[in-house]
Formats: sequence, structure tokens, C-alpha cells
Amino acid sequence: MSQATQETSKRAKSPLRYIAMALVAGVIACTGYFAFGGQQKVPDATFTLLSGQKISTASDLKGKVYLVNFWATSCETCMKEMPEMINTYNKFKGRGLEFVAVAMNYDAPMYVTNYAQTRNLPFKVAMDDGSAAKQFGNVQLTPTTFVIDRNGKILKRYVGEPTFAELDQLLDKALGSA
Repeated sequence: MSQATQETSKRAKSPLRYIAMALVAGVIACTGYFAFGGQQKVPDATFTLLSGQKISTASDLKGKVYLVNFWATSCETCMKEMPEMINTYNKFKGRGLEFVAVAMNYDAPMYVTNYAQTRNLPFKVAMDDGSAAKQFGNVQLTPTTFVIDRNGKILKRYVGEPTFAELDQLLDKALGSA
């Protein structure tokens, strides 16, 4: 094969690679969107807090506006967003906001406990055994945050750090109709 033919072949393959990557990204996005059977209702999940207490979306959080934030101590973006998550919780907790920070199952419990204690995390912190992440659409990327309204409807799923001004507006609206 001549060098000119090889060059043409490489250029032809390059756009195909980008198309393939775009298709994979689209499939991942659609999987997350349809992971809840198209309902966008919060799954019945139980979280085990660091204290050992269990809380459930079906009973303990029913009728409340809350955030479920999947995170890990090894996740740079999670660590970057956590102070802002604390600010968000503190801003809205007086209006009834609940918050569960769910550490991924690969995170060492002693790291999670140490982080929660040294940072004085003001909200509930849970360790996942993998079941909660699976119930919430097979969450694998951290941070992933869900905003749930009083009716158990998932209002928004953020993969990565949220735009906090948008999150504040969403929470303000969800908490406004008490």
C-alpha cells in the first residue's frame, strides 16, 4: 500500500472513531435516562448510615425534598464540590431539605468516616454495599447527584459537579410549595 493510500485510510478511520465515541456516549446517556423504566421515580432504596442506622426512600424520606449524592473520597471532583454541597444543605435545611451522601462501595469505610468527621459533614453519610448505586440506575461515575421532590419524582440527575446556581433554583422551587 502506498504512503498516500495509508494517509487517506488513516483520515477515513479518524472520523469513524469520533462517531463511535459519540454513539457510545449517547448510549450511556440514554441508559441513565431510561434506567428507571422511563418513570423517573426514585427507587425503593435503603441506605446504611455511618452510625449503622438505616434510612429508606420508601418510608423515612417519603414526602420530603432531598438530595442523594454518590461520591468517593478518591474522587477529585467529589472533594472539590463537597464544600459547596455543605453550603447548599445549610442554605436549605431550615426549609426541610434532606441530604444523603452515599459513599461508593469501593471507598474504604475508615476514609469515609475520617472525612465525614474531620469536615463535620452536616448531613447523613452512608456507605453503599453496591445495591443503592445499582438501584439508582447503576451509578458508576462520581459524583452523581439526584434531586428528588416530595412526590418521589427525580427532578434532576447531575453527573459531575452541578451548576450550583441551577441547583439552588431547583431546590428553591421544590421546597417552595410546602
